[in-house]
Amino acid sequence: MKVGVLTGGGDCPGLNAVIRSVVRKGVQDYSLDFVGVRDGWLGLLRNDVVPLDISSVRGILPRGGTILGSSRTNPFKHDDGLRRVRDTLVAHDVDALVVIGGEDTLGVATELSRQGINLVGVPKTIDNDVSGTDYTFGFDTAVGIATEAIDRLHTTAESHMRALVVEVMGRHSGWIALHAGIAGGANVILIPERSFDIEQVCEQVMRRFEINYAPIVVVAEGAVPKEGQMVVKDRSLDEFGHVRLSGIGEWLAQEITARTGKDARTTVLGHIQRGGSPSAFDRWLATRFGLHAIDAVKERDFGCMVALRGTRIIRLPLAEATAENKVVEPTLYDEFEVFFG
Repeated sequence: MKVGVLTGGGDCPGLNAVIRSVVRKGVQDYSLDFVGVRDGWLGLLRNDVVPLDISSVRGILPRGGTILGSSRTNPFKHDDGLRRVRDTLVAHDVDALVVIGGEDTLGVATELSRQGINLVGVPKTIDNDVSGTDYTFGFDTAVGIATEAIDRLHTTAESHMRALVVEVMGRHSGWIALHAGIAGGANVILIPERSFDIEQVCEQVMRRFEINYAPIVVVAEGAVPKEGQMVVKDRSLDEFGHVRLSGIGEWLAQEITARTGKDARTTVLGHIQRGGSPSAFDRWLATRFGLHAIDAVKERDFGCMVALRGTRIIRLPLAEATAENKVVEPTLYDEFEVFFG
């Protein structure tokens, strides 16, 4: 059996660990052959496939990003996309795919599975918003990077007695904002799941200034104010129909300054959150996902996704795993309200 490996969507710490474990176990235990698909679904549209063997994956465990490249390509948005995907698989004698991606990549995988293409999904996203799994790899690294940034920003905020707004990733879910905000001792945490009152935010900021403390506001990029729409720099869309987010942090800082008279500045962490070497936990989780994914391929259990439940790796149908985004529950957010303001 020949297996193709594909990484799609945004890059993410731990992708190389999955590729490594899939290939190592597939070759050593099952005598499978492998090819790597370059740049996600785009590689299948362009017939861009490269050989993949054990020598190809040596030394990649601690490396960030993906040796295969990635893109935000939706094959169903391209002319004859399905046919071109099939043609590439047939041309290279690929019997099955291991698809490593987030909600959009796995959504495409779900539809391709319905069309009869043999594949197994592996969930990755720093946003931790794939349903069906307790955690996705990349999330722990992103939270660690964001927490360290918040720790550093506390000292400069206190030195100048200004409010600092830290914008983190999170289009539909506030997992990074909540985890990093709590770990970093933020005074206000704003998430997409709950629209915020800018007046209340300013009151919380002022309460900190009144006790001679410089406030830190952590906001997910998808957070929205009650009285307005999502704040973005432009309205352009990617191939999955998503607005290219960014701008809420800058808007917040301007509003805080205008409404309180206090100096407020913005730090947008952006792609820093998903760059660099994966954390120990993400390497561990990504490696386990890869091992279980190739087991599923060997057993021809196609159309499934591997997932973490407690400490066990399970399989569940892709259609179930991609049915909805995993968001922060209101009760979890409410647990931490004692620290706000």
